[in-house]
Amino acid sequence: MSKIGDAPDVEVSIEIEQSTLYSKDLAPVPQARRTWRVGSFAALWISMSACIPTYMLASSLIGGGMNWSQAILTIFLGNLIVVVPMILNAHAGTRYGIPFPVLCRASFGTRGANVPALMRAFVACGWFGIQTWIGGAAIYKILGVFFPSLTTPGAPAFLGISLAEFVCFLFFWSINMFVVYKGIESIRLLLNIKAPLLIALGLLLLAWAYRNAGGFGPILAQPSAFDPGQPKAGQFWSFFVPGLTGMIGFWATLSLNIPDFSRYARSQRDQIVGQALGLPLTMALYSFIGVAVTSATTIIYGKTIWDPVDVLTRFTNPIVLVIAMFALCLATLATNIAANVVSPANDFAHLAPHKISFRIGGLITGIVGVLMMPWKLVADPSGYIFTWLVGYSALLGPIGGIMIADYFVIRHRRLNVNALYRHDDEHGYTGGFSIVALIALLAAILPNLPGFLVTLKVVDAGSVPAFFVTLYSYAWFVGFAIAFCLYIALRRLGSKNT
Repeated sequence: MSKIGDAPDVEVSIEIEQSTLYSKDLAPVPQARRTWRVGSFAALWISMSACIPTYMLASSLIGGGMNWSQAILTIFLGNLIVVVPMILNAHAGTRYGIPFPVLCRASFGTRGANVPALMRAFVACGWFGIQTWIGGAAIYKILGVFFPSLTTPGAPAFLGISLAEFVCFLFFWSINMFVVYKGIESIRLLLNIKAPLLIALGLLLLAWAYRNAGGFGPILAQPSAFDPGQPKAGQFWSFFVPGLTGMIGFWATLSLNIPDFSRYARSQRDQIVGQALGLPLTMALYSFIGVAVTSATTIIYGKTIWDPVDVLTRFTNPIVLVIAMFALCLATLATNIAANVVSPANDFAHLAPHKISFRIGGLITGIVGVLMMPWKLVADPSGYIFTWLVGYSALLGPIGGIMIADYFVIRHRRLNVNALYRHDDEHGYTGGFSIVALIALLAAILPNLPGFLVTLKVVDAGSVPAFFVTLYSYAWFVGFAIAFCLYIALRRLGSKNT
């Protein structure tokens, strides 16, 4: 057996290649195609982190009462925590060359793997729609500078937005679909181009803000609302915990499907070092750029502007505007494809490996993302952390707990790869479903359900014990811990076939 740190060549038998669970897109990646080094993984995270949602992330924390340093520290700590399950789940992808839905077969069963795969996929479809809307909106706003008639109030409406906005949205959507059609290597190239470009442009924007505002202004000097004598004195921890959970939720999706990328790694060291260097620091840096530039807009323009697109549309130089439009669209495109298309494309392909390819899975993702009407999802930003990020972290945390418990504790990092592609082998469990995994998943989700329903205002807060409302603030941690412990306990007590 090869050493733990290696990324060996994994082969499957001719018989397995005829299985209904096998396809070229879901097959183990051969050693010749494992070309991602430390730089590739660092670029992956720099590229995905340097985007408009990250730029605006700290605003939700500052709006809740934190000062800038508390907000940036919360973001950094959240990403420092989430990089741990990210690296752990990436291990199997690197060692065996398999994607996320195939790895799920080990713990959930050959058919049961569709449960976590589809849960992850539909969250990604929502994010895909939101990011595509952001990219289309950037095109629309900057075109509006050159052609003011496009943004004239009272323009023809379509599904609640103007026809021009919808056309820009579909145009950006079609670019996303073209990159999906070109395949995974085009995605890596896109990420490698975007990473240094976006960091450089972010720093240039930071320098512009500092020079024109004579400093970073009132937001950096603003005290925390939780300090003694301030409006929310003594309430810091009640806001910090759900805020931290939301920051973990921001990348809880990728902490599951990271094998979709780590399967292309040359070694474990490449994926571990690349991710550890690329994620926490970039998220903190780009969030700080957002805070500092926004602070400067208060001085320069007399009002606080959190949206970087709105900031850039105030530049009058046409060359700057064109470069800005290109950079913003490239940033959103690279993040969107890597974070929100690769995984659901594989997840949908997993439903019928012989009929649904990676490209078709990506197209399904794109269509679902449009049907979800993302402009309505982002119309009310007030529930961004407590409803969207914390809400889906309550679903994805338990999946991560089960996967890590199965791979590291139950199987000691040893997988029978051929068995992952057969219904009649050890991962067939009960009719293809692991009863143990499904029980652990449900049991880990249920404690967070009352708090989630209160947050959605589906039920009255007074009708739910305060304990469950507080528990929801820890949704990812609670779900992960319960699923992790319960899965191990049930697996050791029960039969291997369940």
